[in-house]
Amino acid sequence: MTATLTNLDLKKLDDAHHLHPFTDFKELSAAGGSRLITKGEGSWIWDSEGNRILDAMAGLWCVNVGYGRKELADAAYRQMMELGFYNAFFKTTTPPAAELSAKLAEITPDGLSKVFFANSGSEANDTIVRMVRHYWNLKGKPTKKAFISRVHGYHGTTMASTSLGGMPVMHSQGDLPLSGFHHVMPPYTYELANGMDPEAFGRLAARAVEQKILELGAENVGAFIGEPIQGAGGVLIPPDSYWPEIQRICAEHDVLLIADEVICGFGRLGQWFGSQRYGIKPDFMTLAKGITSGYVPLSAVMVGDRVAETLIEEGGEFYHGFTYSGHPVACAVALANIAVIEREGLVDRARDDIGPYLRGRLEEELADHPIVGEIRSEGLIGAIEIVKDKRTRERFPGDGKVGLVARDHCFRNNVILRGIRDSLVFSPPLTLSHEEADEMARLARRSLDETARDLGVL
Repeated sequence: MTATLTNLDLKKLDDAHHLHPFTDFKELSAAGGSRLITKGEGSWIWDSEGNRILDAMAGLWCVNVGYGRKELADAAYRQMMELGFYNAFFKTTTPPAAELSAKLAEITPDGLSKVFFANSGSEANDTIVRMVRHYWNLKGKPTKKAFISRVHGYHGTTMASTSLGGMPVMHSQGDLPLSGFHHVMPPYTYELANGMDPEAFGRLAARAVEQKILELGAENVGAFIGEPIQGAGGVLIPPDSYWPEIQRICAEHDVLLIADEVICGFGRLGQWFGSQRYGIKPDFMTLAKGITSGYVPLSAVMVGDRVAETLIEEGGEFYHGFTYSGHPVACAVALANIAVIEREGLVDRARDDIGPYLRGRLEEELADHPIVGEIRSEGLIGAIEIVKDKRTRERFPGDGKVGLVARDHCFRNNVILRGIRDSLVFSPPLTLSHEEADEMARLARRSLDETARDLGVL
């Protein structure tokens, strides 16, 4: 069909029929509709106007091995020709689902040996909500139903996963959060520490979780969920003191610990998973995005042994699942994707090579910039804080809209960074070259110069 349609035809069809996620539909249409992306290769994408664009967001935090990987396309083709689909219901499985289950048990932290497949991070976190409540019922503690998470946490967009998250603008639509979901301060050092020693602040932020447990009563709290680094909340990197204290608190109060690794997993932090970077020993781990580098939809719930044993031995039939749980094509692509990461040493590269190099280049270009308050990163994820006054950390007026101004300048300069409140965030492919890092830093500087001029600073 698309061979007979011009790019203009496609944009008109999109404007007429496509409701985009996280979009003001009316505003998009009034602005002329969507930018049409037509091709990807390595760290670059192209639009229908022929612009070559450096994708410093790896799609949506997910294209870890870069665009245009023939290995992944070939894996999908071979599996489609062999068996395009069969379900995991009816006491059946497929070779890719079985093999991927074992591979995930191998590469995730010890104690996570069971896998439940879904299609997105949202579905995976919904699944965890079901499993947590089912688990505590089986353990004879039916009041342990509450969930605690952080302000600015992001865990998906279904009713339950939006409730898990701590995004007030999302809660404002759909009468959310649902009952039983609670939110505490995040370990947002730049915004909230107020000069406190970072390690002391990390412990303080963790103890906000303990205070909420005590307020609700430990007998009523089922689980705490957190991203090792909060991604969509603004790349909030916790002090090293934070997660050990969270681990202690959850163990002391018999609260299950969920590590949402949708963004942090599969090498982005310079470890296979953020839990390894911070020494987290979770009862559940949420996987998606980098599991296939975004090439096809797939997610997984890693279930800790103590929970899995109870669900298996005492739970009977688990009345939950999706038509596409363990889809053979998605699992085949995930296996090929993990093989690329292993073969090319992309996890170590993010930690030892391109991660530090990109951080250094951004600091060289931006540390003296009049509106840059902080540059923070871990592996290949980071943020650039934008402030009116570097000394006092005073923000520009506009309710956190400055990041969107800077983002729009980035788009016009053919580099993609994401605006979140008063910051630009980035998470480029793990294959980013040094030359591409140089270009990313140069274009970020140009875009921030233009933002500063808009704000009357330059």
